[in-house]
Amino acid sequence: MSARFLILLSLILTLFSCEKKKVELISPSIIPAPQSLQVNPGYFTINEATTVSNNDDFTASHDFLINYLEQVTGREWETKYSDNNAIILEYDAQISSKEGYSIISKDRNITIKASTDAGAFYGVQSLIQLIPLENYQSGVHIPAVTIKDQPGFAYRGMHLDVSRHMFDVDFIKKYIDAMAMLKMNNFHWHLTDDQGWRIEIKKYPRLQEVAAYRDSTLIGHYNDTPQQYDGKRYGGFYTQEEVREVIAFAKARHITVIPEIELPGHAQAAIAAYPELGCAGQKVNVATKWGVFENIYCPSEETFTFLENVLDEVVALFPSKYIHIGGDEAPKTQWKTSAVAQKVIQENGLKDEHELQSYFIQRIEKYLNSKGRQIIGWDEILEGGLAPNATVMSWRGTKGAVEAAKAGHDVIMTPTSHCYFDYYQSENDNEPLAIGGFLPLEKVYHFNPIPDELNEEESKFIKGVQGNVWTEYMTTADQVEYMAFPRMLAMSEVAWTQPAHKNYDNFINRLEYFHQRLDVLDINYANHLYEVEGKLNDQQQYELSTKTLGKEIRFTTDGSVPNSTSTLYDQPIPFTDDLTIKAGVFKDEKLLGKLFTQEFIFHKGVGATISINKEPHKSYAGSGAAGLINGIKGSDSRYGDSEWLGFWGEDIEIEIEFETEVEVNEIELRFYHAPGQWIYAPEKYYLKLETEKGIISDLITTPKENENLVISNYNSERFKGYEDLKFSKLRLVIPNYGTIPDSNQGAGNKAWTFIDEIIIR
Repeated sequence: MSARFLILLSLILTLFSCEKKKVELISPSIIPAPQSLQVNPGYFTINEATTVSNNDDFTASHDFLINYLEQVTGREWETKYSDNNAIILEYDAQISSKEGYSIISKDRNITIKASTDAGAFYGVQSLIQLIPLENYQSGVHIPAVTIKDQPGFAYRGMHLDVSRHMFDVDFIKKYIDAMAMLKMNNFHWHLTDDQGWRIEIKKYPRLQEVAAYRDSTLIGHYNDTPQQYDGKRYGGFYTQEEVREVIAFAKARHITVIPEIELPGHAQAAIAAYPELGCAGQKVNVATKWGVFENIYCPSEETFTFLENVLDEVVALFPSKYIHIGGDEAPKTQWKTSAVAQKVIQENGLKDEHELQSYFIQRIEKYLNSKGRQIIGWDEILEGGLAPNATVMSWRGTKGAVEAAKAGHDVIMTPTSHCYFDYYQSENDNEPLAIGGFLPLEKVYHFNPIPDELNEEESKFIKGVQGNVWTEYMTTADQVEYMAFPRMLAMSEVAWTQPAHKNYDNFINRLEYFHQRLDVLDINYANHLYEVEGKLNDQQQYELSTKTLGKEIRFTTDGSVPNSTSTLYDQPIPFTDDLTIKAGVFKDEKLLGKLFTQEFIFHKGVGATISINKEPHKSYAGSGAAGLINGIKGSDSRYGDSEWLGFWGEDIEIEIEFETEVEVNEIELRFYHAPGQWIYAPEKYYLKLETEKGIISDLITTPKENENLVISNYNSERFKGYEDLKFSKLRLVIPNYGTIPDSNQGAGNKAWTFIDEIIIR
C-alpha cells in the first residue's frame, strides 16, 4: 500500500498550464482501507461538462452515484457512453470477487470496474471518499490513483436494537446509509424483546395494541438502588409498509436486512399480549426495565402455531436468506414446573430443559427451512445440541464460535469484548450513561475475528463480524450515533481490510479527516482523538501520548489545570511517590480535547514480584498481573479498562513477593460487582501472610460499598500479636462466585471475577 495513502497530509502538486495555477489535492483517506492503493502523478477534474458512463448497466451503483453528484454539485448529470471527461462504470470479468472492484483515476477519466453491481457500488463509495467535501463550484480535483480492492469477510454487519428504544424510519435509513458508506452489507434489525414488539403482524393485532407499549421505563442504571421509573407510556411499531420501505432502501445500497424475532426467551412483551403463550398461566405486563425475565414461550402447540404464523408474515416481508431467532438468555425456571413442558420432554425423549430448548429451536428451524430460509441465533443455541443448518452469532466470547466452527457451522463473530457498542468508549467521567464495560476505539480496531483455536480449514466457517448497538441506555438517535461512531468505522476495517493492510496509527490519521465527512452527514460521533493516553513503562515511569499528528501535550503535577504554558511533555514522568498528573492535547496554544487526569498511589506493593495461578481472560487481560500492583486504580464504572483483570468462572490465587520484608498495616482489595453484566464479587476470600515464624491465614468477607465496587480493607487490627513482624510474601486465594442463580441475567452461566489494584500500606 502506498505510503502516501497512509499519511493524512495535504499533497500539493504544481501543474504547469498557461496560468501556471496550483492545485491542492487531499491525500486519499478511504475508510475502510482498500487492499491496494497507489497514488500516481496528476489528477482528474470534475467540471460542468463531466458525465457518467454506465457501460454495463450497474443500476444501483449508477443511480446512487448520480444522486450523490447532483446533491453536491447542484446540477443535473447526464449519462452517456464516453471515455473522455467521464466517470465510467465498466464490467470486468477478471474481477473474481463478487464485491471486488478497481478504480483507475487519471486526467481524462475515472474508471470503476467490477463484475457485479455490488462491486461497482463499493467502488462508487470509495470514489465518493476521494471527492473533496467543498469547493464544488470551482471544480473538484481528484488525485490520480489506482485501487484494487475486495472484502476480507463476506458478512459485514451492524445491529440495532429498537425494542428497548425505538427510532423512526428516517433514522433507520440514515443508519443504513452510513453502513453503506463503510461497505457493510447486513443490517441486523432487533425487532422484538421483553420491552416491546416493534413489527406489525396483521394476524395478531394485540401485538400492536399491547406488546408494542410499556407503561413505564427505568430511569438511570439497572444497578442503581433503588431503581426508579418515569411512569410514562412508551412504545410504537413499524407498519409492514414501513418495513418494506426500509428493505427497499437497504437493497438499493446492497444491504440485506435481517430481522430478529426472539424465541424462546425475551418473549414477555408477546406473552403480555397473548398470555396463553406463556407457561405461568397468568397475565404479565410488557417489561419496564432491562434484564432477563422468566416469562418465556411455553413449548405448546398453540405457541408453535403462533410463531409459525408470525414467521409467515416476516418471511413474506423480508427477502433475507437468514431469519434471526435469538435463542439467548432463556431461563428454564417455568419449564421445570410446567406440565406442558415436561410432557414435551417426555414424549420426545429429551434429557432436560436444555435439550427442550434445542428441540424448540430445531422445530422452528425446520419450519423456516421449509420456507427456503435459514436461522441465525446467539451462541446459546449450541446448548442441548445445535440445530443442523444454523448459523451461530458468538457473543459470549469466542468459545461458542470455536465449538460451532469445529462442528462445521457458519459463524458470525460479535463478542461483547470487542463488538458491543453499548459499552463505554472513554474513561472520561462525563461520558453518557452506558450499560458498563469499556470498549475504546483501539480495541475494536485490533479485533481479530479468527479465533486462535481454529485451523485454516475450520477458519473458513468464520463468515464475518458484526457490531451490536443495544439501546437500553440510548433514548435518542443522537445517543445511538454517539455510541456507534466512530467505532463503526473501526469495525468496518476489521470486516473489510486484510490484517496486513491495517495500521491503527494510520487509521487514526484518516479518521481525523473523516470527521469532516461525518460533520457534513450530521452524524453525532464521539470525538476522543484529542485525548491523552497514558501507560506505565518497565522503569516505573509514566508515558503520555496522543494518536493524531502535529499536536503537543502539556501537563502539570501540582494539581493545577494545564494550559498552553504548562510543562511540555517530552520524556516519561518518574513515579516515586503519590502523584497526580493532569494533561491535555494542545495545538496553536489551544486545548483540543478533554483534560486527562491520572492518580498514582505509591504503596508497598509497587515494584514487588507478583504471579497469578490463572491467566486472565484474553478479552480482559488489563495490564497483566503486574497491573494489580502498579499504583493505578481501575475505573469505578468501567470494568474493561487497562487496570481491571477479568477471570471467567475460575478460582484464582495471587502471590506477591517483596524484595525486602515489609510491615503491612493495611491491604485494600477492589472487586467489580455488576450482576447485570454477569460480574460478581467473591463472597469470601483468604489472605495468607508469610513471616519467618510461619503463615498468618485469615478468611475475609467482602462488604459491599456501592453498586459497582466491593472494597475490602484488611488493617492492622487483624494482626494482633504480630505487630512487630515483617512479611516477605502475601497470598490471596479468591474463589469464584460460582454459577449465576436463576432469575438473574446470565442465569446458569459461570460468573466473572474482576479485580484491580491491590493496595498495600
